[in-house]
Amino acid sequence: MKFQAERAAGIPLITGYGPGWLAVDKVQHHGSLLIGSGGLLQPWACPRFDDISAAHLETLAAQCQGVEVLLLGSGARLRFVHPGWLRPFMQQRIGVETMDTPAALRTYNVLAMEGRNVLAALVLE
Repeated sequence: MKFQAERAAGIPLITGYGPGWLAVDKVQHHGSLLIGSGGLLQPWACPRFDDISAAHLETLAAQCQGVEVLLLGSGARLRFVHPGWLRPFMQQRIGVETMDTPAALRTYNVLAMEGRNVLAALVLE
């Protein structure tokens, strides 16, 4: 018996990953990226984890209308932003999960296919 995941139309999924790139629906993107199950797909102006600032996260929170969970992919290894910088997400009752980028990619696909409104902010170093 062969199992094959069903795809919901309009949900961008991550189909590949390597150093400095990831593929969304088999199209390669280079550099950090925002991807959302609601169709958002755009570059993120944080090429390195150390470039993330409170202002970046405030701007990101403003884009999170209806988002349930933000996945913050911190690059090749797990790192955390200052906890106070997450306040805009807490005020909107948006869960934030920080993990290394490969884990965030896998988690994004699972949550998106479950029909969750998820946004991933992915650092690709």
